[in-house]
Amino acid sequence: MRTEESVGEALSREGSGPLSGLIVLDLSRVLAGPYSTMMLADLGATVIKVESPTGDDTRQWSPPVRDEDSTYYLSINRNKFDVVLDFTDPEDLRVARKLALHADIIVENFKPGSLARFDLDYESVSGDNPTVIYASVTGFGSHNPLPGYDLLVQGLSGFMSVTGERGGPSYRAGVAVFDVITGLHTTVGILAALQHRVLTGEGQLVETNLLSSALSGLVNQTSAYAAAGVTPTRMGNGHPSLYPYLPLPTKEGELIIAAANDRQFATLASGVGRADWVEDDRFAQAANRNRNRDALEPQLIAALSTRTAQEWFDILTEAGLPCAPINTIAQGMEYAEQLGLDPIVPTGRDERVIPTIRNPISLSRSQVTYDLAPPELGADSEAVRAWVEQL
Repeated sequence: MRTEESVGEALSREGSGPLSGLIVLDLSRVLAGPYSTMMLADLGATVIKVESPTGDDTRQWSPPVRDEDSTYYLSINRNKFDVVLDFTDPEDLRVARKLALHADIIVENFKPGSLARFDLDYESVSGDNPTVIYASVTGFGSHNPLPGYDLLVQGLSGFMSVTGERGGPSYRAGVAVFDVITGLHTTVGILAALQHRVLTGEGQLVETNLLSSALSGLVNQTSAYAAAGVTPTRMGNGHPSLYPYLPLPTKEGELIIAAANDRQFATLASGVGRADWVEDDRFAQAANRNRNRDALEPQLIAALSTRTAQEWFDILTEAGLPCAPINTIAQGMEYAEQLGLDPIVPTGRDERVIPTIRNPISLSRSQVTYDLAPPELGADSEAVRAWVEQL
């Protein structure tokens, strides 16, 4: 439990981040909303996370755990103050409304319309707080009550129809990719609305939804349908427009080859001792390589079979070809360490310090901060309530 004095000081002071001085009321849970609010918190905003007495769902999503904390919850909730409020309790609801009245930004992902009965919806809040930036995250739009789970959207968007082996079963991505993309889109929308407020003094409603974010995030695949009437299908690890642009077997392990243009293909051909490919009309140009991939692939596999994936990675990277072995998560983290990217940062202070993943944004004039470890449930309830009474 953080002390009332330390929390009150932190809530009242302005930090050094680009968003310092902004108060964010985080009424979201699970992934998309909390990911967005963590980004804002990392950039200096003061984020007050409101949880029900039972807590954010992700607190129970385990294993894996660190001590008794779900690592899922830990991944998206650093740099936040935490208060438990039961909206069905009149006193707790009064605290929530007062927080909403003084917030610069509110982020919520309740089912559409469900906050209206507590007067915490955009129309109710903006009537008393007209400069508020109110971000609402839904699964399928504000007028559609379908539950917004990432897995459902991976299926409904068409993503799973292009993921997996040709002719085989569909697969979901190994991470809730559209929750993350929606969280990022929500953050972009909030920052755009903040700039509008700087210019006009007006707040506004920002709306994002998982399905629209998924269709946007599918980029070339959805564009194929929209612009050319083509419905993409599963191609395993292959790419519909580039070849070779996929993992291929070697003497030991698979190597990802990313020959995205003719120059890179020439580098590949030379590097594996098959410079003759560049003189072959079937392979010399990208369009022809695409049409003749079935002829090229056995020759590629034969050439790569003489060395391991790691050996080819060293040789071909030195030659200037984009390529990579397929790492485990642990190996990926170790590789980032080798590159000096320092992917793991200690977050928090005193007794509660949690290793978290570094924010990928680097700013030349202001710093991302890692001051507060992901909070225990209700860690700041007393202090937040005391601070609210001073407003």
